[in-house]
Amino acid sequence: MPNLYSWLHDLIGGHKQNSAAEQREQNLKQAHKRYSRFGRFVRVLGPGVVTGAADDDPSGIATYSQAGAIYGYGLLWLFPIMFPLLLAVQESCARIGAVTGDGLAAILKKHYSRKVLYAAVTLVVVANTVNIGADLAAMAATTQLLLPELPSVGLAIFFAVVCVVMQVFVPYKTYAKVLKWLAIALFAYPITAFLVGQPWGEVLARTFVPNITLNKEMVYIIVGILGTTISPYLFFWNTSEVVEDEVEERRIKASSGTGVPRISKSFIRKIRLDNLAGMTLASVSAWFIVIACASTLNAHGITQIENAQDAAAALEPLVQGFPHAGLIAKLLFSVGIIGIGLLAVPVLAGSSSYAVSEALGLKEGFYRTFNKAHGFYGIIILATLAGLGINFLHIDPIQALIFTAVFNAVASVPLLFMIYRVGNNPDIMGIYKNSRWSNAGVLAAFALMGIATIVLGWSVFQP
Repeated sequence: MPNLYSWLHDLIGGHKQNSAAEQREQNLKQAHKRYSRFGRFVRVLGPGVVTGAADDDPSGIATYSQAGAIYGYGLLWLFPIMFPLLLAVQESCARIGAVTGDGLAAILKKHYSRKVLYAAVTLVVVANTVNIGADLAAMAATTQLLLPELPSVGLAIFFAVVCVVMQVFVPYKTYAKVLKWLAIALFAYPITAFLVGQPWGEVLARTFVPNITLNKEMVYIIVGILGTTISPYLFFWNTSEVVEDEVEERRIKASSGTGVPRISKSFIRKIRLDNLAGMTLASVSAWFIVIACASTLNAHGITQIENAQDAAAALEPLVQGFPHAGLIAKLLFSVGIIGIGLLAVPVLAGSSSYAVSEALGLKEGFYRTFNKAHGFYGIIILATLAGLGINFLHIDPIQALIFTAVFNAVASVPLLFMIYRVGNNPDIMGIYKNSRWSNAGVLAAFALMGIATIVLGWSVFQP
């Protein structure tokens, strides 16, 4: 009997041990599967996420912050209108690059007149140059919050050099990874918004129910929000970066940079997912910037952001209770502006270089080294230096950032119409022409930006 008892005990105990071991193994397999899915999702993220993060550049942060400071939650209704339009435009740009294996300027050169090509390239280069200058000035001004003894022009020169070095000497694979991770800086605003606490019922009501009382100042800020969200440099950058990814994945020959890429429905789905993630990041982050500034600045009587210090005050609740909370808030704000600036300035200079290089027939692309694409990298350097030159005009950084956003809105109007035409040209896109929904989004963006520009022009002449 004792032997039988021992045998039964060992059998049951062993079974329990085996079951526990099997359970642990099953848990490990499930964890590995979840990690693998997350890993696949992260690997899918590429140009769309970088483009989305660059969309909330210092110009965007300044414009959204000013909107929250002046009007509180009053302009949140713009974001559900802009999001589908931004998504449609950037998905169309990415699709154009994927299908043709060319950037926008190269496509215009092949299929349209020289006048259209030069007009498009001029618009994006001028808009980008102004934007680069304003972003470098903002990065310098925020650094002075921590190191006030350093000269602003010297700091702007330093950041310009850093951005050029990143693009010219850092391999594309490493550079792309750096750009993705710099997007983390945007999360300070959502965290602040939740820590402060919001009347979420009012926030949601203001988001989905417009309450419009237009005046000259509001029109200016609205156009700025539109321009900093749906910006010309994103069109050229996203299109060309998809081509860079195709080269990286060996879907198109790197040696020539020409030919029809190998694409599939799964690759198109990957591009859509990438753009959805990137544009969602851009739009949600921007929405939270307005909310954070509305609840921290506007609610406490700060209705105008005059300088970087005013803007940094929006993040003080994030570190409230810490010793030297004001200094830590300035540090967080500075890290955010500098981090996103280091992402945005290379995107701006890179998109200008893509456009000019393609228009002139120069070898272009970050997959090429400096020795094999002197012209491409030379234009990046010139574009950054041209933007840097604006800093010697001693323009107020905050106002320059908002003006840049407004200028982007005006410049985007003809470029959006161009994207619509290219995306629907069967000679260019073949069976991968824009869908009806994509066309509706691009045309709606064109109409919205056009109307906004006209209203802005009308408001300028009003007393």
